[in-house]
Amino acid sequence: MLDWSDTTTIPRPPEALVPNPDSVIEKIGRDLIDRSGGRVSIDDKAMINCRADVNQLLPLKYKWAWEKYLSGCNNHWMPTEVSMQADIALWKSRDGLTEDERRAIKRNLGFFAASESLVANNIVLAIYRHLTNPECRQYLLRQSFEEAVHTHTFQYIVESLGLDEGELFNMYREVPSITDKAAWALEHTRHLDDPGFKTGTPESDQAFLRDLVAFYVIFEGMWFYTGFAQILSLGRRNKMVGIAEQYQYILRDESVHLNFGIDVINQIKIENPHLWTQPFQQEIRAMIATAAELEASYGRDTMPRGFLGLNAALCETYMHFIANRRCAQLGLARVFDEAENPFPWMSEAVDLKKEKNFFETRVIEYQNGGALGWE
Repeated sequence: MLDWSDTTTIPRPPEALVPNPDSVIEKIGRDLIDRSGGRVSIDDKAMINCRADVNQLLPLKYKWAWEKYLSGCNNHWMPTEVSMQADIALWKSRDGLTEDERRAIKRNLGFFAASESLVANNIVLAIYRHLTNPECRQYLLRQSFEEAVHTHTFQYIVESLGLDEGELFNMYREVPSITDKAAWALEHTRHLDDPGFKTGTPESDQAFLRDLVAFYVIFEGMWFYTGFAQILSLGRRNKMVGIAEQYQYILRDESVHLNFGIDVINQIKIENPHLWTQPFQQEIRAMIATAAELEASYGRDTMPRGFLGLNAALCETYMHFIANRRCAQLGLARVFDEAENPFPWMSEAVDLKKEKNFFETRVIEYQNGGALGWE
């Protein structure tokens, strides 16, 4: 039992060991804070090379970035909320899926499993460092969490179906059509991953802008879409419905990621028009055209014979449509002859704001508790 009446004094350390408060404050950076600095105004903020205090979120300059952060929060979901029972039964069934369908599913999971980690690493280690705007950084924090959820999704699917983890997660090294895309992505995002890289010159700013196009417009905005079409096409036929539902959530997330990236790129163009030269625009168009061809090759590898409602030729046409659309979003001339969208249902899949029977399945439009209406 403690005796609170004990008056024993605790010996004090030698005077030399008692820290001087002023010296401690100085060591943690007192002199780095400009105490005479004025408050940050909206005009002080910029996307890159900003000298304003990045710790001050308000006042907001780019309200669209904050709105995308809020949208991401409202779209919150976790893969384990989705039942995989029907998928497990179908996967284990001898006649449930064709060999072509199984090949497409495994290649699909193999590409996405490593890709989401690559995306997350780029956000955390690179893009966050070079974007000097706090509201954009706020969204990047949300996006990095979503990429972790996506990686969790593929772990959950692989574990649920009892697939070979080593085979799936190492496909980016073993399957040429996946390796080619990974190698291209690493080459075109190398500035983002270089710890010594700094913006601040026309050459480095242009390199950063090029890498943002490769990262957001191509990697997330083009290369994920063949995979989405494959899985959602199966879901439309009532096959692998659990995976299809999870891919719908990922597609919704990626649509916001893409739109955020497009807005960032276009805002940098507005603030730094000297970077968006005609030769640079032609270079970007060539990147998009090459990326579309790599994706078409991936489609041929994953679907050598195709399956009901989907084949490599349709996916290539779809990629041409997507590539032209991305060019338009960047203010560039299209790179392919005008192509119709062979999968109009893909546009519908992005919009999950649809009512579902509560007794048949979970509510598909997630909102946090405070946003639910009970009337």
